[in-house]
Amino acid sequence: MKKIEVVAAILVESGKILATQRGYGEFKDGWEFPGGKVEVGELKEDALHREIWEELNIKINMNQLLTTVEYDYPSFHLTMHCFLCTINSGELKLIEHKAAKWLAVEELDRVNWLPADLDVIRLLQEVLR
Repeated sequence: MKKIEVVAAILVESGKILATQRGYGEFKDGWEFPGGKVEVGELKEDALHREIWEELNIKINMNQLLTTVEYDYPSFHLTMHCFLCTINSGELKLIEHKAAKWLAVEELDRVNWLPADLDVIRLLQEVLR
């Protein structure tokens, strides 16, 4: 089975968490945490800074690793490293996503998250309540 390693930013601002809606690909319209693939030889931290700049046009502060999710989709195995982050600078601009919402912890169930993100949602609901 194909293996994909990604990084994801759990962006927290004023008690709310950023959810982004995919605008393309196999999982189009699903909601996820922004981020993307770690390139060969790239550090996870560098990959997350690069991906968030490319996708949202912002610079971030990475505060800590929240969790690493291992999830089997039908056609690949996903390893997703999820970091708690805050915005450092820039104005949020959707470059690859079709929508974004800032959601309070109790509102996280209001969007249709991609399957691999659901464990992260449950963890956030435990940790941030």
